[in-house]
Amino acid sequence: MKQREGAEAVAEATSGEDEGDGAGAVVSLGDGWDTDDRSSAGRRPEDEAGRGVVAAFGQTMKTLRVREGLEREEFGRRLGYSASTIASFEQGRRIPSARTIERADEVLGAGGLLCLWKEQVERAQYPAFFQGMASLEKQAMELLVYDTLVVNGLLQTEEYMRTLLTMRRPPLKQDTIEQRVAARLTRQDLLDREPAPLLSFVMDESVLRRRYGGTDVQRGQLEHLLLIGQKRNVELQVMPLSCVESAGVDGPFTVVVRHDGKQFAYAEAQGNSALETDPSRAALAASRYGIIRSQALTPRESMAFVEGLLGSL
Repeated sequence: MKQREGAEAVAEATSGEDEGDGAGAVVSLGDGWDTDDRSSAGRRPEDEAGRGVVAAFGQTMKTLRVREGLEREEFGRRLGYSASTIASFEQGRRIPSARTIERADEVLGAGGLLCLWKEQVERAQYPAFFQGMASLEKQAMELLVYDTLVVNGLLQTEEYMRTLLTMRRPPLKQDTIEQRVAARLTRQDLLDREPAPLLSFVMDESVLRRRYGGTDVQRGQLEHLLLIGQKRNVELQVMPLSCVESAGVDGPFTVVVRHDGKQFAYAEAQGNSALETDPSRAALAASRYGIIRSQALTPRESMAFVEGLLGSL
């Protein structure tokens, strides 16, 4: 299998102009064991590039604010943020949402200048190992997701997200946690996008039973799954522990089907990720997912299972 590293290779593989030449798996080494220390030898170049984008955007926004004669307090009031948050945006310590960028562009009379940064700033929200997948999700016509360790990020409540991120070792900085929570919440716009993508999730029963963060966090997460399960473009299924056969023994993965019909398979572990671009291998992953889905409880049975688990808390 031909393998390439880094954000450049991932961007090439996920480009809408990719012809599917069977290049194989794009491997991106992430920050799973990075301490978020700028001086760390393990800091990936693409992380630094992302920081550079955010810092440049912040400087641009500050320049426009000063040009308009607005103090941070007044600018923040118009955007709905404190002066300290505006300072964080301008200094590149926090990443604004796309909606915030649009509003800032309007308030500062930038004529679309700030909006030109939206795509680059959005990409910089994600850890390097996930940036390629984040781009693919936005192009997805269909997602097939199998999880064995935690609830998928597209289905997580904010409390569940924070719980997982604060459990990371080495610990993440608080600013990094806030950034990743915001990015994960932004990803969830996919659930309500029009035209609606087809979303299928199968998760092991053990995922639902783990009490990460305590009973209240677990209860909120289960209630959230019941609500999402009512969406017409979403199917949630549970692989029960009692199942004697499972085609998912190799672990969690996601299959993305793009609007042009091209399929990709994605998997990650310990902060590393692999994006399979070879059509035949991606098709095999999709076939494997079909078997997993047939072995799991039906969506109706799965919702009843979640309700029962919720009632037992």
